[in-house]
Amino acid sequence: MRIIFFGGMILFCLFNAVIGMANGNDESPPQIELRDPIEVLIHGVKGEELQNVQTALRLPTGLIREGKVDRFWLERFKNQIPQRVQGALEPFGYYQAKVEVSMETVEEGIFRIQVQVEPGPPVRVTSVKISIQGPGAEEKALREQLAVFPLKKGDPLHHPTYEGAKGSLRTEALNLGYLDADFSVHTIRVFKTTLSAEIELILETGPRYYFGEIHLEGAPEYPERFLMRYFTFQSGETFSYPKIFQTQINLNNSDRFREVVLIAEKEVAREHHIPVKVKLVPSRPKRLRMGVGYSTDSGARLTGNYQDLNFNHWGHEWHVQANVSERLQNLVSRYVIPSLSDLDSFTSFKGGIEHERVKTFESQAFTLEFEHTRSLGKGRLGSGYLRIRREDFEVGIQEGRSRLVMPGLRFIERRYDDLIRPKKGYRYELELRGTGEFLGSDTRFLQVLTGGDLILPLPLQFTLFSRGQAGFTLLSDPLRELPPSVRFFAGGDRSIRGYAYQSLGPRDASGKVVGGKHLLVGSIEIERALSNILALAVFYDVGNAFNDFKDIDPQQGIGLGLRLYTPIGPIRLDLAYQLGVKDPDFRIHLSVGFGL
Repeated sequence: MRIIFFGGMILFCLFNAVIGMANGNDESPPQIELRDPIEVLIHGVKGEELQNVQTALRLPTGLIREGKVDRFWLERFKNQIPQRVQGALEPFGYYQAKVEVSMETVEEGIFRIQVQVEPGPPVRVTSVKISIQGPGAEEKALREQLAVFPLKKGDPLHHPTYEGAKGSLRTEALNLGYLDADFSVHTIRVFKTTLSAEIELILETGPRYYFGEIHLEGAPEYPERFLMRYFTFQSGETFSYPKIFQTQINLNNSDRFREVVLIAEKEVAREHHIPVKVKLVPSRPKRLRMGVGYSTDSGARLTGNYQDLNFNHWGHEWHVQANVSERLQNLVSRYVIPSLSDLDSFTSFKGGIEHERVKTFESQAFTLEFEHTRSLGKGRLGSGYLRIRREDFEVGIQEGRSRLVMPGLRFIERRYDDLIRPKKGYRYELELRGTGEFLGSDTRFLQVLTGGDLILPLPLQFTLFSRGQAGFTLLSDPLRELPPSVRFFAGGDRSIRGYAYQSLGPRDASGKVVGGKHLLVGSIEIERALSNILALAVFYDVGNAFNDFKDIDPQQGIGLGLRLYTPIGPIRLDLAYQLGVKDPDFRIHLSVGFGL
């Protein structure tokens, strides 16, 4: 508890410092405000009514010319104000508004108009008659729209609410395939003397339309069955414009086409079946991309990525990626077979070699992996895999060789409002993996891994980021039998800032970090936007890798960060300070890409 309290107090102090930096110096000279020649002050209304009145009382063009007020047109505008205000209040049910207008000369050439408004009692709805006629009259979705129509008997008449509900009813009919749906009667009868109103709506649905034949043009190198995986509709299904739009989005997001056009013409429908023409212009399926970068975890790096998005004209994907950095070198090849029935499901085969050398260990490994991933709904993916890995390693004073045949299960859910600069959303991941001698491995263990991020918007352009990561191991053999790839370490850009990458964890008899069986790491960060692309942040990280829960020994880091948001993702620069150690030190962390 003392650790959390101490970290929280320091985070609060840094938080105030960020606010001060964002707000600037309070002693800056006052800004000079330029006075308009005509000032209109409105009293007696607020909210959306005030906004509508303000819109109605915008100064007409020509009233002010070359900075001078035309007195004739000013008097004309003043006399029109009561009528304009009354018209602006009628959509909200106020048909007996009283308006008083006065004008004064503040100084030579500058005028102030005072508008005092008394809206009066609103008109109330005394009768609501809504019906649906035609072939779609008994559609459940349309009947539900009628049941939730927002204006009931006794409610104040509110025209925006009426128009919104009316539009929703017709939109629902269009989405159900009734493309001729329209209102044969749409009437509001207002009786000003009794302050009452009667609403009558009759929706004529007309016939239902269906998807007709689908004609694909322009992508003969892709199998038609493969292309149909991007479609959210089939011939014979109820016609829906949202399904047309979503299909276009799917094809555009596939990264396989540089132009996508969907044409569905109701005018050429036969027996209410609308043909759909799809014109595709494929992009180059074979691509080679090179990149350079730097992060404090991996050091300077050079990457190369070759991909073929239509391998052998089957629609399969083949990726080859090479990464050369100061601490990690690898070569990975991945073959992906997309599912023909689901857009987010696929099967993949992966193989690669890697060499990693960090402060705490060095390893060389060869890996083969088979994985099947299946969509479990919007933003949710479940997968099962089998990983075969041969690893030679050196941890502390120990050298070893490991052979793992490891099956695993993984579940991921991710929902963000924006992948480049998210303001709200979350991600979490659960994984279960393990092995034993009966599978061909030379050790036996079971691991549970979990982690996630949470982003919440706060007032005054602040955003809260939180992150957590945990791992637990059931192990029958000594820890030295586990290779570094399945041990847990802490420290680094995505762990506890203020410490080097994977530099924290249990130590051996010589005092060297060798990793642990378990992991608990958490972080909280508060960010303040300074502009559309720049932000300041304060953060607090805590956690460690360990072998026993009574010996967690949590390490802490706290600091300030700068965020630069670019089209390729955020660039994060952090200055972190160690807490709770004898000789604390500062450390700079730099990373590029989305994620805390």
